[in-house]
Amino acid sequence: MVMKMNIIISNSSGQPIYEQIVSQIKSMIISGQLKEGEALPSMRLLAKELRISVITTKRAYDELEREGFIVSFTGKGSFVAGKNIELIKEQHLKEIENHMQEILKLSKECGLKLDELIEMITLLYEGE
Repeated sequence: MVMKMNIIISNSSGQPIYEQIVSQIKSMIISGQLKEGEALPSMRLLAKELRISVITTKRAYDELEREGFIVSFTGKGSFVAGKNIELIKEQHLKEIENHMQEILKLSKECGLKLDELIEMITLLYEGE
């Protein structure tokens, strides 16, 4: 059974549409909303649902497959890959740490205190 995707496309985000699709499907997989082996809608169906080009959905699916989140079989469709979710979370944590190192460097360069940085992060986090 193919799950209906609750993907929201924003034209004002400045982020390419295919990247919006990729990040939202990744989030669904990591959170467990999409389970291993679960079928994704066909590229054509997703394009129709989102009112976008099939080329855009193909690009998103290709990216997800390249990163190991989904597997595609000709004539059968695309499915959530059996990738280790802990490994994916670990990759995300490493990426967050790298960004935080850069944030700390910039914070220290402009004299931002730790409590001010924490307040800034809290406001941004809660504003999401």
